[in-house]
Amino acid sequence: MAKCQFTGKKPSTGNNVSHSKRRTKRTWYPNIQTKTIIDADGKRRRVKISTSHLRTMYKTRNR
Repeated sequence: MAKCQFTGKKPSTGNNVSHSKRRTKRTWYPNIQTKTIIDADGKRRRVKISTSHLRTMYKTRNR
């Protein structure tokens, strides 16, 4: 899985811990979407962006 081109978010790993404390490996994936955004110079660009950063981008843009 790719990482966010803005925040650098990428999959992280850790352990599933059962009730009996047995540990197995697992991975948490960020919610990465491919979106087309418009640059400052008016060009369209396809980027891989996390949805949390996409929310922040629209929040700051629409103030």
